[in-house]
Amino acid sequence: MMESKSPVCNTCGEEIGVKPNGEFFVACHECSFPICKACLEYEFKEGRRICLRCGNPYDENVLDDVETKTSKHQSTIATHISNTPQDSGIHARHVSTVSTIDSELNDEYGNPIWKNRVDSWKDKKSKKKKKHPKATKDEDPDAQVPPQQHMEDISLNPEAASATDVLSVVIPIPRTKITSYRIVIIMRLTILALFFHYRITHPVDSAYGLWLTSVICEIWFAFSWVLDQFPKWSPINRETYIDRLSARFEREGEQSQLAAVDFFVSTVDPLKEPPLITANTVLSILALDYPVDKVSCYVSDDGAAMLSFESLVETADFARKWVPFCKKYSIEPRAPEFYFSLKIDYLRDKVQPSFVKERRAMKRDYEEFKIRMNALVAKAQKTPEEGWTMQDGTSWPGNNTRDHPGMIQVFLGYSGARDVEGNELPRLVYVSREKRPGYQHHKKAGAENALVRVSAVLTNAPFILNLDCDHYVNNSKAVLVGQDVCYVQFPQRFDGIDKSDRYANRNIVFFDVNMRGLDGIQGPVYVGTGCVFRRQALYGYSPPSKPKMLPQSSSSSCCCCPSKKKQTQDPSEIYKDAKREELDAAIFNLGDLDNYDEYERSMLISQTSFEKTFGLSAVFIESTLMENGGVPDSVNPSTLIKEAIHVISCGYEEKTEWGKEIGWIYGSITEDILTGFKMHCRGWRSIYCMPLRPAFKGSAPINLSDRLHQVLRWALGSVEIFLSRHCPLWYGCSGGRLKWLQRMAYINTIVYPFTSLPLVAYCTLPAICLLTGKFIIPTLSNLASMLFLGLFISIILTSVLELRWSGVSIEDLWRNEQFWVIGGVSAHLFAVFQGFLKMLAGLDTNFTVTSKTAEDLEFGELYIVKWTTLLIPPTSLLIINLVGVVAGFSDALNKGYEAWGPLFGKIFFAFWVVLHLYPFLKGLMGRQNRTPTIVILWSILLASVFSLVWVRINPFVSKTDTTSLSQNCLLIDC
Repeated sequence: MMESKSPVCNTCGEEIGVKPNGEFFVACHECSFPICKACLEYEFKEGRRICLRCGNPYDENVLDDVETKTSKHQSTIATHISNTPQDSGIHARHVSTVSTIDSELNDEYGNPIWKNRVDSWKDKKSKKKKKHPKATKDEDPDAQVPPQQHMEDISLNPEAASATDVLSVVIPIPRTKITSYRIVIIMRLTILALFFHYRITHPVDSAYGLWLTSVICEIWFAFSWVLDQFPKWSPINRETYIDRLSARFEREGEQSQLAAVDFFVSTVDPLKEPPLITANTVLSILALDYPVDKVSCYVSDDGAAMLSFESLVETADFARKWVPFCKKYSIEPRAPEFYFSLKIDYLRDKVQPSFVKERRAMKRDYEEFKIRMNALVAKAQKTPEEGWTMQDGTSWPGNNTRDHPGMIQVFLGYSGARDVEGNELPRLVYVSREKRPGYQHHKKAGAENALVRVSAVLTNAPFILNLDCDHYVNNSKAVLVGQDVCYVQFPQRFDGIDKSDRYANRNIVFFDVNMRGLDGIQGPVYVGTGCVFRRQALYGYSPPSKPKMLPQSSSSSCCCCPSKKKQTQDPSEIYKDAKREELDAAIFNLGDLDNYDEYERSMLISQTSFEKTFGLSAVFIESTLMENGGVPDSVNPSTLIKEAIHVISCGYEEKTEWGKEIGWIYGSITEDILTGFKMHCRGWRSIYCMPLRPAFKGSAPINLSDRLHQVLRWALGSVEIFLSRHCPLWYGCSGGRLKWLQRMAYINTIVYPFTSLPLVAYCTLPAICLLTGKFIIPTLSNLASMLFLGLFISIILTSVLELRWSGVSIEDLWRNEQFWVIGGVSAHLFAVFQGFLKMLAGLDTNFTVTSKTAEDLEFGELYIVKWTTLLIPPTSLLIINLVGVVAGFSDALNKGYEAWGPLFGKIFFAFWVVLHLYPFLKGLMGRQNRTPTIVILWSILLASVFSLVWVRINPFVSKTDTTSLSQNCLLIDC
């Protein structure tokens, strides 16, 4: 594939062309913003004469004649793609799973098979081809994804942003804020180096073990801080203008040019994830402010529960009333449970007299809908001995949740039920993949991959948006994706959290600080929900403008003794690269599969080895070649459901690349981090979108025990990735497509659970120092005092400047710091041991679904304390440190005023631990001190035993030579 040297237009993606004198066409001479003549003429026609990048006006004489510069190769293939605009650009993609196709590119005589076969098919097509009956539909430019809909990374000033209809702009952090922030980071790093030099060169001989333990812990904390801090080196602000999306692509009297989107909603256990919550999520999707023919909602029921199926039937029926009501009166949010519970003036901005009457009627209908849903839940509490039976008398296929066939039911759609006003509704599809004993189903990741294949067969939208069942659409206009972007991640926002956010459930520091820092590098990490994917990125393709791989040397040499031998590429690598180019060319020429008969199409798919990558489904494989989405015209609509059932069979993924290179990646219960990491390694970038009105909202476990179990699952997933072949420490290093700051961020996501080991030891040190009378730091000199003071000041300044550019409150920062300690000494500690047990002994840990229910009392669940072993370590640390404080004060009282000076440092150290664990202590006591007795007994027992054993052994106190002491006593003349 030859690539043109002409720059590409930032708006339409075509070449900008050249002027008659041979020079490239330049619209703006200030910043050389790449835009072609056609797009510039459109901008002038719309009255926009300001550069999109710098905001300066265009030159009036810029629109001279321009000739398009194309390569010979492009002119050769122009006739081949002239009738297939839907698949233009397919040549820009690359298959990253080339290891599965290298052996399939030669025929039996060892010669490349592509050139002759494709040329013969192309000649045959040019002679025999007639326009397909649906060709007019394919040639409609509306079928393509408009390049202008892409979220563009354009940095421009506010005047330029307001003067154009750009959908998104990148606004860097003001230089005054970011420069001082970086200076303080470097200053803190320098002080840390001096601090460790002092700590290592000044050991405490009287408590050498305590000193060594503290130094090792502090070095790990510094390493952890570096991994967390430097990915925030170049944070950015991104402003989105979602309200302009509809104005630009939905012009009155014209067909909508918005791209289609497939929504994924996943659920497992309807008793832990109430059907009413899932129903609200589905209703908010169906009521989106988006063309109904471009929205499809797929609900994955991985528990094959009849309750989920029946609740979806009720939801589809209620949607016929709810959807037109939302669109008629512009309701926000469009989840009825949360809309009717809003404590606001719902009459604001409403001018239609019928609104009050219809709102009351709709609220009554919703309450009746809730009653019906509650009745279904009540009936499902006790399963009949013979299993569930459907209304027609047949047995429910999913009675055995571990052994049942695949199930698909389309409730709404283009030809299905309409709303009460006679309008079409978005498609709603129930999916439960097949499960059989002896097959590995890969939990949520496997369910998501099943939805990818089903949606590709039925609708094949170019974009996919996945949501957890408890995350509803809060902003009905938030659907954007950019060019070269694998996904757009939205921050998670939550309802029902107490104002103090005791357990840092909102994760404000992560979503408003860390993620914005990553957005300035290669993009945010994927967090599992609220994410818009480009379907082609999930298929393992590399981005159109793939970064060049770093050159790899075949011979080793060091920096001081460079090799003089000329570095040459391995012949085998040259051969593989040539084969990849042939494959890319073949894929490019396969864009119009409808021109081939069934035999040629099946042969073509087989020869490209797509079956080894995507599985044995010709319909699905054809859909992967359609970059702009849509169902292939060659497919018989009557066979789509049968084909969809086939692609969710439990054996479909056998001997394919599903879960290895394409789709959601297997190997960890936190499949989200792993999936995003693989995409970034291929060279894709992601975008962090933070609209003023949150795009999605969900519920979080505000209960202490549930919150710790949630953190345990995340930490265990990180440990699994660390122990897998996808560890960011080494995976993808040879490719050179993952930026080093991005890699540092991914390393931080997998090593943070291991911080629990030094953290537990460090939180134990204050109690030991108070009980033994020793300390980890020798008597400080004036220079050492200044060094310690400088370290504390640099820590404070870093936090203050971070708060300044991010807008995060100091309370959120403190809550995050507290829960870092609480989670570190409990959930993270257990995750490390469980991860190693799973690797060494094969002991798997069952995934615990976090309960989404709550008590009727506001924040009532906050005060519930459930027994879990995760509560024992932090409780023990609290008791040990409190006992140490009492012992320290008692010892100081006995020794006199000279002992009070050294005591203050130890007391400060102990109170640092107690203050960080205070939210845990508050949650442990509950509203009425209803702490489980077993927790108190185990904690007191462990703390007492540890203290008594420590006093008896006294390992860190230097031993006295009793022989010399007795001899000295004999010399004394009494």
